[in-house]
Amino acid sequence: MKAMNMKKTAGFTLIELVMVIVILGILAAFALPRFADLGTEARTATLEAARGSVKSAAAIVHSKWLAQGSTGTVTLEGTSIPISTEGYPTGADAGIGAAAQISDDFDVTTGTISVLDSAGTGALADCNFTYDDSNGSTADGAVTGC
Repeated sequence: MKAMNMKKTAGFTLIELVMVIVILGILAAFALPRFADLGTEARTATLEAARGSVKSAAAIVHSKWLAQGSTGTVTLEGTSIPISTEGYPTGADAGIGAAAQISDDFDVTTGTISVLDSAGTGALADCNFTYDDSNGSTADGAVTGC
């Protein structure tokens, strides 16, 4: 008699396991849409972080250029940064891209800085901001395609 009672209470029944799976499926169906769009938010935050890095790098390069007599190129961490006539890094990858150290993660082309696609091969057309090498400022770009 004791042996039969032990068999009955050992483990879960098939219906209990099926019900748990069904409940987990329902929870997943409602929770998944909440987390599905995190990629867009992450790319937008990355773009804003790069914008802050560009502003800081432009100010540092300009300050160093002024401190060395407003002539020549500026060297940051062993990298020579090309300078515009106003003393800010150029809008090219070798200029502001190298100064802000964003060359590997962003496409820097003539003052437009864009987030790379998920493969890291091309720029997202509508996920960018602009950099002006005449005064070191940045302007809002497109964030609709992030």
